[in-house]
Amino acid sequence: MASFVSWNCRGIKHKNTNLKDIINDYQPVCIALQETHLKDEGRINIKYYSVLTKNNINGRASGGVALLVAHDSPCIPLNLNTPLQAVAARIQVQSFLTICNLYLPPNQPIDQTHLNNLISQLPVPLLLLGDFNGHSPLWGSPDSNSRGFQIEQLLTDHNLCLINSGQPTYFHQPTRTFHVIDLAICSPSILPFLDLTIDNNLHNSDHFPVILTDNRSGQYTSYLSQKYVFAAANWVKFSLLANITSEMVENNTIDDAVSLVTKTIIDAANDSIPRSKGKNRKQNKPWWNNECQQAQKRLRKAWGKFRRYPTTVNLIAFKRSRADFRRIERYSKRTSWKRFVSSITSSISSPELWHKVKKAFGTPISNPISALCVNSQTISSLKGIANTIASTLSNTSNSKNYNREFLNHKMKTEKRKLNFNSRSDYSYNCNFTFQEFQACLSNVHKSSPVPDNISYIMLLHLTTESQTNLLYLFNRIWNEQCFPSSWQEAIIIPIPKPGKDITNPLNYRPIALTSCLCKLLEKMINRRLTHFLENKNLLSPFQSGFRKGRSTLDNILALETDIRLAFLQRKHLVAIYFDIEKAYDRTWRYGILKDLYDSNLRGNLPIFIENFLRLRRFRVRLASEMSDYFIQEEGVPQGSILSVTLFILKINNVLNQLHLSVKGYLYVDDLCIFCTGMNMNCIQRQLQTAI
Repeated sequence: MASFVSWNCRGIKHKNTNLKDIINDYQPVCIALQETHLKDEGRINIKYYSVLTKNNINGRASGGVALLVAHDSPCIPLNLNTPLQAVAARIQVQSFLTICNLYLPPNQPIDQTHLNNLISQLPVPLLLLGDFNGHSPLWGSPDSNSRGFQIEQLLTDHNLCLINSGQPTYFHQPTRTFHVIDLAICSPSILPFLDLTIDNNLHNSDHFPVILTDNRSGQYTSYLSQKYVFAAANWVKFSLLANITSEMVENNTIDDAVSLVTKTIIDAANDSIPRSKGKNRKQNKPWWNNECQQAQKRLRKAWGKFRRYPTTVNLIAFKRSRADFRRIERYSKRTSWKRFVSSITSSISSPELWHKVKKAFGTPISNPISALCVNSQTISSLKGIANTIASTLSNTSNSKNYNREFLNHKMKTEKRKLNFNSRSDYSYNCNFTFQEFQACLSNVHKSSPVPDNISYIMLLHLTTESQTNLLYLFNRIWNEQCFPSSWQEAIIIPIPKPGKDITNPLNYRPIALTSCLCKLLEKMINRRLTHFLENKNLLSPFQSGFRKGRSTLDNILALETDIRLAFLQRKHLVAIYFDIEKAYDRTWRYGILKDLYDSNLRGNLPIFIENFLRLRRFRVRLASEMSDYFIQEEGVPQGSILSVTLFILKINNVLNQLHLSVKGYLYVDDLCIFCTGMNMNCIQRQLQTAI
C-alpha cells in the first residue's frame, strides 16, 4: 500500500537522520516537509527520492516547503503561480494523484483569494498536506481562530474533505499542551481510500509526522530486486555444482547448449550464493552504533513517560535524554567520518578511491521516473512509460529517419549481397585458444548480470574443465556461424539526460545490458578485429577513441600544438565541435558490413558480426516493470563490446572528406574540425564547405 507523510521538521539541515528514520519506518511514496529553513540556494539530498522545494525568498533561513517523491513513482512537477509557500506534483499511485504541500506561517495574514487560486491550479483528485496553523473544533481544537475560519471556508467553497480525526499533531513546549494544526485535506473521490495515523515520536521536532495510507492493495512497491551477495558466496561449492560437461556443449543445438549452460550456472549460483532479501530500500546511517541505539531507546522512554504524565520533572528528564542523544549522535558522526577519511590512503586503488568519493558526495544510485507527455497525452503507468520509451528508441533506429537521398543510395547499394564465405585459412578465423579465453576473462570489469543473470565473477570461478567446455561452445558458435537467439536480446535502462525535459521520451540515454557470456565472446572477437585493423593501418591516425595507447589527451595536445603554431605565425584558428545525435542508434549496418568487406575480411569473423547485427531486439526496464519486445532495425547494439569498434570503422572515412586546409580529430563519435589562416572570411568559407 502507498503511504504519504507530512511533517513540519523545523529545519531539515540537522534533521536528515530523523527524516531517514521516518522513511525507513513508512517507506512513503511522497513526503511533504514544512519549515525546511533553507536559503535560496539550499538543497536536500535524500537517496531514492527526487526533491521539489520552495524556499523563503527573503534571504533568511525560515519557512520553506519541500516535496520528496520516490524515484520509482512516476510524477510530473506542477508550476504553481502563487505567493504562498506551496509546492505540488502529480504522482502515479493507482491513477494520477495531485499532492500539494502547503505551509501557512502563524503570524502572516493570508488572503483567501490566494488559497482559492492555489486550489484552482491543482488537478483533481488532490491531496493537500501541510502545517496550516489554524484552530477549529472541526478538527479537534478547543477553540477557533481566523486561520481556522479560512480553512473551513476553503473546505466549503471547493467541496473538499478533511481527513484529520482530532489527534494532536503539535506539541507546544512552553505550555506543555498539544494541538491539531497539521492537516490533511483531499477530494471526496479518494476519501474512502485514505487512512490517517499520527506518529508517536516527534523525531527531534515539535510536530508529529502525519501518515496517510492508501488502503487500496497492489499499487506500490519500493522493494529492491534480489541480487546475489558474492561476498558471502561458497565458491568451492559453486565450482563443483556449476559443472559444464562436454555432453552439454557437443550433443545439442547451439541454442539448446547455451540454454543448458545458462541453467547449470544459475542453478549452481542459487544453491551456493545467498541472495539479498529484496527488502524495502533503506536509508543508510553508517555512523549508527549500539551507543546511539541505546541513547535513542532512553529518549523514547523519557518521551513516552512525559506523554503519559506531563509533569515538570518528566519534561526535564525528556530534555536531558534528548540532549544526551544529540551529543552521542554528533560524536558518533565525527568518529565515523574520521574513520572513513583515514581509510583513503596512498595505497588505495583508483576504483576504490572513486567509490569512496562518490559515497562521500552522496552520488545518486537511482534515477527518478517521470510521467511522459506524448502528443498532448500524459502517460503515467510504469508499463506505459516503458513501452513509450522503448517505442521511441525503436523508432530512432528505424531506417525511415534517413533522408530521401541516402535512402535511395541505401536501397541501391543493399541490392548487392556481400559474400563473406572464403576457403582461405586466415589466422583471424582459427579457433580461439584457452589463453585467449583466460586473457579476456581476467580483464573483465564489473557488469550488471542481465538478462540471463550470469555475472563475470561466476565465470571466473568455474573449474578449468568447465571453462574449457565453455570455450568449446564458443568455438562451435564461431565455426558453425550460428548466433544464439537468446544473445540477441538486450535489457535497456533509460537514464534521463541532464538538463533536458524528462517528460519527453527522446531525452533518455539507453544503457543496454546484454549477456555476459556473449560479451566475453565479443571481447575475444574484438581483440582479433582491432588487431587486424591496426596491423593493416585501416583506422585513421586522428581517431583516438578506444585504441590502445590513445586517449583524449592525444587530441587535446594536437589541437594545443596547432593553436600555439597559429599564434606564432600570427594566424587565426577557428575550431568547430560536433556532437552527432543518435550516432550509435542510426549507424547504417550494411555500411559497416561493406566496410568490413572492403577491408578484405572474410570467413568466420565478418560472418559472426553479420549475425551479431541481425534481428536485434530489446525491452526497457523501469523499476520492476518490463516493456514489450521492440526491434532495433539499424544501428549498433548499445552496451556491446564490438559496437564501439564497428562504429569507429564506419566513421573512419569522414576525415577523408575534408579539404586539405581543414584538419580534424575524432574520439569515437566526437568530431572536431579546424582551419588556420590569415583571412577570417577565407577560414569561414573553408569550414562552411567542410560542413
